[in-house]
Amino acid sequence: MIYDYCVVGGGIVGLATARALIRLRPGASVVVLEKENRLARHQTGHNSGVIHAGIYYAPGSLKAELCREGAAATKEFCTEHGIPFREPGKLLVATDETEARRMDALFERSKENRIAVDRVSAAELRELEPRIRGVGALKVHTTGIVDFAAVCEALAGEVRDAGGRVRLGAEVTAIRESTSEVTVEAGGEPWRARELVVCGGVQADRLARMAGMDPEFRIVPFRGEYYRLPDSRSDVVDHLIYPIPDPALPFLGVHLTPMIDGSVTVGPNAVLGLAREKYRKFSLSPRDAKEILGYRGFWRVARDNVRTGAVELRNSLFARGYLQACRRYCPELELSDLLPHEAGIRAQAVLRDGTLVHDFLFQETERSVHVCNAPSPAATSALPIGERIARRTVGDEPG
Repeated sequence: MIYDYCVVGGGIVGLATARALIRLRPGASVVVLEKENRLARHQTGHNSGVIHAGIYYAPGSLKAELCREGAAATKEFCTEHGIPFREPGKLLVATDETEARRMDALFERSKENRIAVDRVSAAELRELEPRIRGVGALKVHTTGIVDFAAVCEALAGEVRDAGGRVRLGAEVTAIRESTSEVTVEAGGEPWRARELVVCGGVQADRLARMAGMDPEFRIVPFRGEYYRLPDSRSDVVDHLIYPIPDPALPFLGVHLTPMIDGSVTVGPNAVLGLAREKYRKFSLSPRDAKEILGYRGFWRVARDNVRTGAVELRNSLFARGYLQACRRYCPELELSDLLPHEAGIRAQAVLRDGTLVHDFLFQETERSVHVCNAPSPAATSALPIGERIARRTVGDEPG
């Protein structure tokens, strides 16, 4: 059989793309290939579950637009499918005057992005969150929480209901393209399709090379390590509590997140991972480590972020340093409150000159589209992202 479309990757972007292809081309045959034995096994299933509002992104940017569209679409999708979600809102807390000035700039950005945000004084912050301290905050009303793995199961259900196929346990081992079709060797059998979309996450560069490309980037995995608060402390906050981000740093910093299951997580930090798909602390994959340490772009990133990297590594090795980051805005937390929680791994595309890719990155052939970088807020924005990828695949949208 020759499918119309083959999608590699059973994370939220891949499944949203498969759904969009079916909706865009009713009656088209679609197959999704996922190497694991369940969906959302990696980035999608290891994130913080936040439906972002989009306050951070440059006004008018694609990220800002997709985040705003995606948040609304995700909530609508969850309502339609009976998937639990909540909108507790987010407080971005400034702990000193430097952060207060950054907070002012964020407030102006929120107005340009048409996001419902209120300024909160120190006294009002104490009323909203008695255990949180700061010189002020921004309250983002529409920030939500959900289980994105449950969203993936519902997306896969829509694909199957429309006649598509979702094949688990199908690891890709070869990709061959001819003038008329693409053949993907996966799960020990060939899958033929007229068009291919690859949403490979942490394996994006390897899959691109497998398809005969020479990608000018390498995926460098960054571990986001979390802790979980004891059940007895699950009432410590009602809102999501985030620090004011430092624009010089690529990550948002450690935050408190009430999860959809009622627990509260603390994190993440951002440390180099030496294994792309292993989540235990100190995990090592010789192949992954060799590729990272042998990549010139990685060493340029390391050189440019020595101080930040050292702080993140210290906080990874010593929970007390991690605790200090949390106590800047939640001073009553104790070391005993930081319980182990599974880490996440961010697939960060790094160019050969050491540039961190912060936007979407695509590479294409005549019959394939490779999603090489899908940065945060990819989970929030997955539904409109999938639509854009689908239109790109069928030729309805310019590259």
